[in-house]
Amino acid sequence: MAAASLPPPSRWPPPPLRLLPLVLLGCLAASAPLRAAEAAGVLRQVVAGGGDGDGGAFFEPFNVTYDHRAVILGGKRRMLVSAGLHYPRATPEMWPSLIAKCKEGGADVIETYIFWNGHEPAKGQYYFEGRFDIVKFAKLVAAEGLFLFLRIGPYACAEWNFGGFPVWLRDIPGIEFRTDNEPYKAEMQSFVTKIVNIMKEEKLYSWQGGPIILQQIENEYGNIQDRYGQAGKRYMLWAAQMALALDTGVPWVMCRQTDAPEQILDTCNAFYCDGFKPNSYNKPTIWTEDWDGWYADWGEPLPHRPAQDSAFAVARFYQRGGSLQNYYMYFGGTNFERTAGGPRQITSYDYDAPIDEYGILRQPKWGHLKDLHAAIKLCEPALIAVDGSPQYVKLGPMQEAHVYSSGKIHTNGSISENGQICSAFLANIDEHKYVSVWIFGKSYSLPPWSVSILPDCENVAFNTARVGTQTSVFTVESGSPSYSSRHKPRTLSLIGGPYLSSTWWTSKEPIGKWGEGSFAAQGILEHLNVTKDISDYLSYTMSVNISDEDVTYWNSKGVLPSLTIDQIRDVARVFVNGKLAGSKVGHWVSLNQPVQLVQGPNELTLFSEIVGLQNYGAFLEKDGAGFRGQVKLTGLSNGDIDFTNSLWTYQIGLKGEFSRIYSPENQGYAKWSSMQNDDTQTPFTWFKTMFDAPEGNDPVAIGLGSMGKGQAWVNGHLIGRYWSI
Repeated sequence: MAAASLPPPSRWPPPPLRLLPLVLLGCLAASAPLRAAEAAGVLRQVVAGGGDGDGGAFFEPFNVTYDHRAVILGGKRRMLVSAGLHYPRATPEMWPSLIAKCKEGGADVIETYIFWNGHEPAKGQYYFEGRFDIVKFAKLVAAEGLFLFLRIGPYACAEWNFGGFPVWLRDIPGIEFRTDNEPYKAEMQSFVTKIVNIMKEEKLYSWQGGPIILQQIENEYGNIQDRYGQAGKRYMLWAAQMALALDTGVPWVMCRQTDAPEQILDTCNAFYCDGFKPNSYNKPTIWTEDWDGWYADWGEPLPHRPAQDSAFAVARFYQRGGSLQNYYMYFGGTNFERTAGGPRQITSYDYDAPIDEYGILRQPKWGHLKDLHAAIKLCEPALIAVDGSPQYVKLGPMQEAHVYSSGKIHTNGSISENGQICSAFLANIDEHKYVSVWIFGKSYSLPPWSVSILPDCENVAFNTARVGTQTSVFTVESGSPSYSSRHKPRTLSLIGGPYLSSTWWTSKEPIGKWGEGSFAAQGILEHLNVTKDISDYLSYTMSVNISDEDVTYWNSKGVLPSLTIDQIRDVARVFVNGKLAGSKVGHWVSLNQPVQLVQGPNELTLFSEIVGLQNYGAFLEKDGAGFRGQVKLTGLSNGDIDFTNSLWTYQIGLKGEFSRIYSPENQGYAKWSSMQNDDTQTPFTWFKTMFDAPEGNDPVAIGLGSMGKGQAWVNGHLIGRYWSI
């Protein structure tokens, strides 16, 4: 295990180094045995794949259609619960267990984006292995008897680096993303066609006996369409027709697209979607993103959404006519490598989801929602029986009931007198008061902000505010692999104990020009144009000659000159003669850094660092990175010096990064020395140690709290960025 580490940008010199382990967040989950499961409704799983998900047809082939009420699978309306699970945010070894936990929690469908930059890292060069083996993932979903909602995009957003776009895309001459632009449309169509053809070749569509029942083209384009004027409208219509022409045999979705064409399902993304209606009576009400948590940025609080509120939102959705709801996320996972989006989104994509980042059930959220899904399934016969609107009953100023039945129900008397299939949802949308309501000849107590579900229009099977699931207690144990409990999952922290080596080695990283790939150019070049995102790091170095007159001037005034940059993103560091002068963190913010210069030549190095490329918004191809505007040295005796158009030497990345000294076979390419407690570390330092993998299959987490800022590798694999702020 190795890591490149820097001090936090706002603190220099750093505090004394405490010897805590340099580590990773990982999950060593065993592959759960696949279970031959029967798909709900009239569909049957006929052939289960092998343990790796390979095999023939998984279902008897069935058609997917829809009407105004629901998605129709094999000729039958369905009320569907979907679980968001992005395959690259977990290791393939975790997939079977995660999919099984989604199913156990009551999901019918697994939803995932397709990540263009993971599958086509270089133009025309495709990758479908490891964490990006979408075919294996799809077959594992099918082997559990679940359906698949494939959001091809290919723009994903998803808090993923560059929104899923490959960086090479922005270098195509004349390209503009997500508008009526021929270069962009050609690349988009090529990739979408590639994915569809793979799915067809692997027989993964429903009519082939596969799990895919829905697909998505584009993603939340309606949020930004107006920014592109009429070209945006033309592009949206083109994208829809392009998708339909691929003849996939299953419906296409456009989320947050209120002007989607008649043949495309427009859907809702929000915290609450019970008030959403599609743009045509002929379309069912679908909730593609139910935000049951939220993402996090470095240095910001971790968001939390209570289980009760998530359950309330879901119950209200089905109560008011919804037919398919997808948790975004049901399992969030980890932004491995440098896949986290920007600006400055964290490596964890835990999302406060029902299954946490490590694959452990988050209680009470997972259990509470499981009980909700069971109640909704009990209501399904009544929900699909109603062709128009349910019976609506006003129960109070902020209380209401929706009754679904196969015929007219008299809500003033006992349901036993009606003799109909009947389910009811009783809602109290008052956030503060308990209320008793009268319906079906009985009194029902409703807590604030809650929904009671009555599958038989008589007995309460579930109330969203009443949690019956035990809360998880998350514990950390050092060096003790024997402890494991469902409600107290073991997380092994490699602090001491028999697993972690007592020896750390360090290697110093040179600042500025170190050799391979360096070049000189006039002016400040845009970061991404230089690095092509093969590294977070880019250094700009030049020589500054200081006269004796300037030094005398500063000494007489008791001041220092300052290096100013109009705008920087995400992290900028200023080095003078190899020493860190200071740093700045922000998204296109100004930098003003006092610097200590000496008489004669001085080496000035500006170090630009990306922490995730912008993943949301219009005109992403124009966002860029690095520095903008003027770079000046101010406070000299004869005025300012403008360095903007000076000759700079550029160096992409770190020497150790390009020498791959983090890889076990390349350890000899760096000079390593044993670290002592009193060692003074340079701003860029590599650290290395060894540890034994603990026994068992429980998740292993390793704390990086003492390490400042950097990246971490295990056995040569980059597991992500870390930043102790």
